[in-house]
Amino acid sequence: MSLIKTKQRVADHGEVFTPAWLVEAMLDLVKDETQRIDSRFLEPACGSGNFLVQILRRKLAAVEVKYGRSDFERRHFALVALMSVYGIELLADNIDECRANMLEVFADYLRLNETDDLFRAASHVLSVNLVHGDALTMRAWDGSAITFAEWGYLGAGRFQRRDFSFANLTQSSAFSAEDSLFAELGKHEIFTPVKTYPRMTVSELVTLAPQPTL
Repeated sequence: MSLIKTKQRVADHGEVFTPAWLVEAMLDLVKDETQRIDSRFLEPACGSGNFLVQILRRKLAAVEVKYGRSDFERRHFALVALMSVYGIELLADNIDECRANMLEVFADYLRLNETDDLFRAASHVLSVNLVHGDALTMRAWDGSAITFAEWGYLGAGRFQRRDFSFANLTQSSAFSAEDSLFAELGKHEIFTPVKTYPRMTVSELVTLAPQPTL
């Protein structure tokens, strides 16, 4: 794979893709976390998904080891793995490629087709977790403030979604610093979700996705 698309994009956006060998070497530095199914990762300039795809592959390998004998658990924890991966990307074609690449890896692992509710749920999760926007301004492409969904698995095929402001989340380390004015406060007292959804199954999650227009 070429490390650049065009010289103009390099000049305009500093766009250079990380080679596969370096991606693997960097992920090996946090190997335990990449193999933890629900460990959350955010790539603030995700491109077409060089890092995120490999993180997902590692997580799905962990799903197979732990839940491979139960199709129900395997499918649901594979979705948990996908739900724990986030990205922001400035360029529209890159974010589209990233979503497609991630969905392909997920669908291939579970042998899904486009009519499967789990495929459609995964597509919706990726549309939420992988944001077309600018990590520096914390704004989406349409100028709105970036929010991220925290997905929780409650067991028995049910999920919980809570949305948080990206701007607030980036302040977490400042609030928890030892000498901070807010050091004695719990994070739950400072960071509250901007929206909380009812508990939902995979089929109910699909209904949240915008329906295609004819």
